[in-house]
Amino acid sequence: MALPLPIAQKLAYSSAILSFPCASKWGNPVDDSNRVLFINADTVLRGEISNGGRIEICGYVDGTVIGEHLVVQPGGRCHGTIKVQSAEIQGTLQGDIAVRQLMNVRSTGSVSGKVQYGRLSMDLGGDLSAEMRNIPPTIGGDLDLAVAKGRSVRITLQDLNALDPDDKADDLTFAVSGARNGRVTLSNEPDRAVNSFTQADLEKGSVMFKHDGTEGVDASFDVVVADKAGATSGAAQTVKVAVRGHA
Repeated sequence: MALPLPIAQKLAYSSAILSFPCASKWGNPVDDSNRVLFINADTVLRGEISNGGRIEICGYVDGTVIGEHLVVQPGGRCHGTIKVQSAEIQGTLQGDIAVRQLMNVRSTGSVSGKVQYGRLSMDLGGDLSAEMRNIPPTIGGDLDLAVAKGRSVRITLQDLNALDPDDKADDLTFAVSGARNGRVTLSNEPDRAVNSFTQADLEKGSVMFKHDGTEGVDASFDVVVADKAGATSGAAQTVKVAVRGHA
């Protein structure tokens, strides 16, 4: 069963549980090509995947994954408790990991945490570590807003969010710079521009963008997110704001 992107997006910020029918318990492989879950590159899923057949991750998964065969593609990230028959890792896998049979770590793959496996294959360049490492946060969301001229719009988690499995929302801080034709504010002080806010502020719906009323079809601001340890998402990314009702 392939999971369409809109459904996966709805699950991104809820306590999601995906359970596949007609599956065996972990440890008893079942050949069932219908039990396929594909996580797109622009999809975030937090929660539990159970009784999966082939689970292929190009996006971001944080939670519990139980299934037959796990594939983490280049750029894909999977964090949490993992119990699968076999795994092929080309992206990042971290957590409490149990692979009953073969774990294949490709040249672009990185595996860390409490790791158990039946057999191991590792390409040159692949990385396997028993240490839990701090994972730098990354920026998610479509980075795209629309606001009426001279008005404010709430910035939702679909617009902008931080992805980091080892930090709390209060410990993920966005730095704002380069605001153009408007300002970022918090709902309790709508007339004061802020230069930072947290993931917790976003989750509470407290972060706004207020257009300054100038002519023009667009506005924007730049953000970088940092975790409690000081690791950042890297170069600033631009959130684009389309302005409606301009002359």
